[in-house]
Amino acid sequence: MSLTDGKVHESQWAKALNLPRGSIAVFDRGFNDYNWYEMLTKNGVYFVTRLKSNAIIENGPKRPGRKAPGVTTDREILLRGVKTPFRQVNYTDPETGKELRFVTNADHLDAKTVAELYKERWQIELFFKWIKQNHKVKTFLGTSKNAVLTQIWIALCVYLLLAFLKFKANIDISMQQMLRLLQLNLFERRDLLALLKPPEPQLVECRQFSLF
Repeated sequence: MSLTDGKVHESQWAKALNLPRGSIAVFDRGFNDYNWYEMLTKNGVYFVTRLKSNAIIENGPKRPGRKAPGVTTDREILLRGVKTPFRQVNYTDPETGKELRFVTNADHLDAKTVAELYKERWQIELFFKWIKQNHKVKTFLGTSKNAVLTQIWIALCVYLLLAFLKFKANIDISMQQMLRLLQLNLFERRDLLALLKPPEPQLVECRQFSLF
């Protein structure tokens, strides 16, 4: 986790990251910076992001090969102000019918994988939503930097412990249900894995009576 002041734009934080060569960065349009895209490419880092609706592009040749279902465009493009060619992938979401436009430098991936990579980014939004709804971080108990950091770190540690317990217990309940169950047993000395696992079925002894 990296926490910055509210006045610091996340794109400035991202540019300071030392991403390993060969890694893939997936980010939303809030990180839009063509020069940064070019720098990532020169450093051997792949990226996938959305194209802004007002992006001025110069179309290049289409990529050869048969398109996967949902892929409407897969071609080389030039973005205004930079010389490095990038790749545009348009994909129509079968659930919403909305066409999404992506820009990437990952030429080694097929177009469908590019779209699926970006879809996985939504897990970040779901993570933050879960944290806010279940760990009371919409408001802070203190206003100092140390107080804010402490509250956020505690929330993240609880989330990590819940995720680990869910993995170890191998049960088909949501983490929110797990949290509610643990809250009800907070002051009980119980084995956590035994608490989360359903009880073993009890065999009912049947006795046969003789009728006279």
